[in-house]
Amino acid sequence: MKPLEGKTCLVTGGARGIGRATVIAMAEAGANVAINYHNSNGAALELCENVQKMGVKCKVYAADVSKEDEAHDMVQEIVADFGPIHLLVNNAGINRDRTFMKMTRMLWDEVLGVNLNGPFNVTHEVLPSMVEAGWGRIINVASVVGQTGNFGQANYAVTKGGLISFTMTLAREVARKGITVNAVAPGYIETDMTRDVPAPVIEQVKQMTPQGRLGRPEEVAAAIVFLASPKASYITGQVLAVNGGMYM
Repeated sequence: MKPLEGKTCLVTGGARGIGRATVIAMAEAGANVAINYHNSNGAALELCENVQKMGVKCKVYAADVSKEDEAHDMVQEIVADFGPIHLLVNNAGINRDRTFMKMTRMLWDEVLGVNLNGPFNVTHEVLPSMVEAGWGRIINVASVVGQTGNFGQANYAVTKGGLISFTMTLAREVARKGITVNAVAPGYIETDMTRDVPAPVIEQVKQMTPQGRLGRPEEVAAAIVFLASPKASYITGQVLAVNGGMYM
């Protein structure tokens, strides 16, 4: 029996990058997977079709998680299709980089809306059924930037640092209800978000990373699946760094 067989997992922002790798890793571990996406319809459908061939149930759900009503409707649809959600991966995230002096309120609000309000909206919808069942796993995808800060990313750093604090607080609140809440904090990973970074900056990042390379989405996904697995049942309120040694 696979470790997550019979469980239902929701991955927000699941069509690309770390989210996509997490969907595949969850399916490999036996979980049925609900893929949330906002703009990547084609990628989500293609991924879902491939995951279904792995012998698990999979469906896609379009929703902007920053909007409370859309998060509510999405979770209701998933529950109707799958039953209760056992595993939640809050992965959806965006960046809108500017130095703080040049940052507009719109750019600030947009990033906070997806990266911080999104996890609030979705978790708030999913948590009651986990409490009722007396079991659940919540994994938040934070970032090394939330631990160290980064030039031109005040909005992004605030959301990822806030997500780490949210992880610790919620973990304390639900620990005796059979629910664990943890975070992963990736370093620089080979995703769409880093492909737009100029090559000299990427080389500088590699020099700052003891392992001398960028990470792969699959490496982050493996950490997420571990935190969702029975082997991690006594781990909660933790931030698992997947950063090649960039921040220790």
